[in-house]
Amino acid sequence: MIESLPSALADRELDVESFESTGPAAAPSAGAAGQAAPTCDLEHDLAHARVLVVDDEARNLRLLERVLSRAGYVNVVSTTEARGVAARCAEEQPDLLVLDLHMPEHDGFAVLEEVAALGPSSTTSGRVPVLVLTGDLSEDSKLRALALGAKDFVGKPFQEQEIVLRIRNLLETRLLHRALARQNALLEERVRERTQALEDAQMEVLERLAAAAELRDDDTGQHTERVGAIAARLATTLGLSDDQVALIRRAAALHDVGKIGIPDSILRKAGRLTPQEHEMMKAHTVLGARILGGGHSAAVQAAERIARHHHEKWDGTGYPDGLAGEQIPIEARIVAVADVLDALSHARPYRPAWSPEQVGTLIRDGRGTHFDPAVVDALFGEAPAQ
Repeated sequence: MIESLPSALADRELDVESFESTGPAAAPSAGAAGQAAPTCDLEHDLAHARVLVVDDEARNLRLLERVLSRAGYVNVVSTTEARGVAARCAEEQPDLLVLDLHMPEHDGFAVLEEVAALGPSSTTSGRVPVLVLTGDLSEDSKLRALALGAKDFVGKPFQEQEIVLRIRNLLETRLLHRALARQNALLEERVRERTQALEDAQMEVLERLAAAAELRDDDTGQHTERVGAIAARLATTLGLSDDQVALIRRAAALHDVGKIGIPDSILRKAGRLTPQEHEMMKAHTVLGARILGGGHSAAVQAAERIARHHHEKWDGTGYPDGLAGEQIPIEARIVAVADVLDALSHARPYRPAWSPEQVGTLIRDGRGTHFDPAVVDALFGEAPAQ
């Protein structure tokens, strides 16, 4: 990697600053006054709702199909095969299951158990509601079916108007729930977009502040941008995720934002800093963390860690907190290398640019003392030690 980067590295000492109806057609029921219902074409959706009818007697299926057809439902399927119902529910995602309880071999209770085991559907509408259609309306049967997830009951023989009304009620609830879920998802997406826009605006302000600080120390004002690019390449080589790489690229550009609080007499001094001036220069890490502190976005929080800790050293002799090894955040360990690499490769008012060979030697010599060995190895394209 080092060969493909700009050919020259900057600051005072090794760590840069230290370095040199019933049917669907009927009118919809009235909602609460003044409340807007979720947007959906309810009557159209009701007519096209998927209804799966299960009964072991074909004549009962034909009768119910005719009833629902007269009521305006156009998407009704039926079956006498109870064993395959759960699989069909998982695959076809019906909006309503009309289920007989007492069937030979595989009864309605078994079907209810299998459907319940599927959990909520993969759509946003939750578990398929079940209307039990049975001649057995004993208390025990009703309680057992309810416990297994049944939502309503109709006795055999059924009244046509009653069953159509009960089916409509169940479908209407399900479809409105689905519309509400879609609306909530849309609102959540809008909130995410607004939040991202606010975070982007916050980062833009901070980036402009960092650029202003950088122009006082680097006449081109491109050091922060180059450090971000180098840090992103190192993060990629280290195997960090794409999201982490993007985060480090953006946050790294704010590593020296604290220099906005360092006097020009120190920042642009042509000679070597006095011990007192060096201590003042070191304060840019704490100043930067203070400027970036309290942020809620991941980018600003990462930038705060980088600003505070990019002058820490692997052996614990850095500043401001004397962290060592993996106590130093990975973003700061990466930026420590990227910062030295770019800073020493470019001329500053107080010194000329170093050659790539000089910079490479210095970084290699700092492996395991100043710098994280893994980051140095990533820079030079070397395989990590086993």
